[in-house]
Amino acid sequence: MSQPKFRRSLVAVAITSVMMMPAMAQQADTAASDEFKGLERIEVTARRKTENLQEVPVSVSSFSANDLEEVGVEDITELQQRVPNATIQVSRGTNSTLTAYIRGVGQQDPLWGFEPGVGVYIDDVYVARPQGAVLEVFDLERIEVLRGPQGTLYGKNTIGGAVKYVTKELTGYNELSVQGTVGSFNQRDLKLSGQTALSDNFFVGGALASLQRDGFGEFRNTGEENYNKDLMTGRLSAKWLATEDLSVKFSYDKTKDESNSKGGHRLVTSLVTGQTPYDNVYDSNTAMPTDNLVETEGYSMVVDWDINANWGFKSVTARREGYTNTNIDFNSTGEPIFMVPAIYEDDQTTQEFQLSYSNNDNFDFVGGVYFYDGEACGVFGTVLPMYLAALGGVTIDNGGCVQTDSVALFGQGNYRFTDQLTLTLGGRYTKDEKEADVSRITYLGVHYVNRDDQNIGTPFAVNSDFTTKADWSRFSPHVALNYKLNDDMMVYGSYSNGFKSGGVDMRADQSLNPTISEPYDPEIVDTFEVGMKSELMDGMMRLNASVFYSDYQDMQVTVQRVVPSGVSSQVLNAGQATVQGFEVESVIALSDTFNITAMLGHIDAEFDSVVYTEPATGDTTDVTNAWSFANTPEWTGSLGFNKTFDTEVGQIVWSANYSYRGKTQMFEAPSMLDQGSYSLVNTSLVWYQNGGNWHVGLHGKNLTDEEYRVGGYNFGPTFGDDAIVAYYGDPRTVSLTVGYKF
Repeated sequence: MSQPKFRRSLVAVAITSVMMMPAMAQQADTAASDEFKGLERIEVTARRKTENLQEVPVSVSSFSANDLEEVGVEDITELQQRVPNATIQVSRGTNSTLTAYIRGVGQQDPLWGFEPGVGVYIDDVYVARPQGAVLEVFDLERIEVLRGPQGTLYGKNTIGGAVKYVTKELTGYNELSVQGTVGSFNQRDLKLSGQTALSDNFFVGGALASLQRDGFGEFRNTGEENYNKDLMTGRLSAKWLATEDLSVKFSYDKTKDESNSKGGHRLVTSLVTGQTPYDNVYDSNTAMPTDNLVETEGYSMVVDWDINANWGFKSVTARREGYTNTNIDFNSTGEPIFMVPAIYEDDQTTQEFQLSYSNNDNFDFVGGVYFYDGEACGVFGTVLPMYLAALGGVTIDNGGCVQTDSVALFGQGNYRFTDQLTLTLGGRYTKDEKEADVSRITYLGVHYVNRDDQNIGTPFAVNSDFTTKADWSRFSPHVALNYKLNDDMMVYGSYSNGFKSGGVDMRADQSLNPTISEPYDPEIVDTFEVGMKSELMDGMMRLNASVFYSDYQDMQVTVQRVVPSGVSSQVLNAGQATVQGFEVESVIALSDTFNITAMLGHIDAEFDSVVYTEPATGDTTDVTNAWSFANTPEWTGSLGFNKTFDTEVGQIVWSANYSYRGKTQMFEAPSMLDQGSYSLVNTSLVWYQNGGNWHVGLHGKNLTDEEYRVGGYNFGPTFGDDAIVAYYGDPRTVSLTVGYKF
């Protein structure tokens, strides 16, 4: 137990030391200090307008395309190492489904019907489903991670925060770049991007990426690759400058992921086969096909109109679609014990109208109306060939659709009483309507929902077959007051409210719980935050910090148990909790060529009350003192540096980062899956040719080859065997990237 405490203390001391380095900086070379130009200005759109990061009373981390290129970030999950109090990782046994938590709030169950707690946005378009939301980093302007409820400007399902993926803007300049990467496990990536002007007022651009990698392990009984990558993604865009004040941008993106389904690492010996846990955590066995397909695509049109010097109008019209066909073997023994084939389909159409005003003096405002029309459908089977073997096994199929219609009216304004004091007031009224069709059928025999040649089961019982409706409305206010102590320091205090939409349990079994057709209500978070944003030491140091307190109400608690007819599930508004903590982010420029970055996050999340009722017996169970927050380590931190060397043949940028993550509980109840504290070490060396045409990057990640779990399944003794399997983050990798810009 002493090692985690030592590591946590070491990180805290190291980061504190970095933040207290004025004396070191003042001892830097005098000539370098005289030439120092100051830290780069960072612009964000956290409040639906372009602002200086240091002037926004919101906890937000921003990463530019250049920042991510220098450290070799491949997808958004790597931001977890650089954002305080955040969990951003691949969900359980999937390749491209996202699990996101910020400040203890999120959603780890990707089943249709459940809503995320952290909103993901591609430009201004909300991505409703987690499938395909592990976004690859390419053709990018920046990524912003907003922490805390964002309900006023971003709406429902952002009670933990929001991740904004901002694509590269079309400028009309002729650009073409090609980049190739080779690396460990036969990594071979190719990225192409470019843009041009077809006329003085019509620009087009596009990007394409092929991302391939062999598996970190294999399915030993079949020889198939495990944890491989086989992904294609692309984007097309066009921009029409109709007049000096009016522009229209069209965008299209598509991603196709055909990586194999992931096999889990068994943590216990199989009671059926005697298989002991493999030494290589990336090796597994499977009794299912490893075929997997995740496709997502989206279309959008954005109209920007500067009506006059004070007023502006913006329209965002978008449609997104997704399809998933996958297989998960929960036992991972090679014997057909507990298997789940699944199909997910979703589509969404959104329309947002924004109206903005600024008198360029002491008042600005943005408001509008938002419409959402979406349907999420799916079907999955719990296939148990060895259960009741005399009857040919048993299969329990769950299926159905959720139709969601939502409309919201929002507005937020900033009034500057003086050059130092600004008041922000905002609010959003949302009306949600949902209709769900739910079915649950028990078959005798094997019934694969995604394989026609295996649909040989005979229907035996209808456990659920119902349609239910519900609607909710909610007003989410926001108020903030920020005060500039001087040109270099601003302090602020804020209150924010947000909610995650209610829904219906798509695993519902009416035969066990006749009232399970009743929808569960939204969950609500009220957050109070006090923060500081500062630039110190004549612009050589940026130090941002915040302290927050959240009242978490009507938490949607999912309770699953193994029963003779399969897995029984219920979702209840059974939880109340208190979440509090602090976050610190800093960068220090010891010279124009040497920066040190640091981050530290602490969170204390406790359940105040969690009580639920057993549907079969009516008995009340109080697990308040037995449960803890999932995917919420108490401490997160990182320490890194960036050093630039000027040479006759160009610039060489050397960077390194050490990140720490405290003990993490995978689910609310403690289990073998829980991950102890761990640290990751990464380093990169990138050469940029004079003139900017060529660049070559060497990137090493997880250099100490740390084994760390990012998810798993825990069903205990299930149908004759223990189904306790874990999924792991990437091992040590080294890659070489070569890029050329024409």
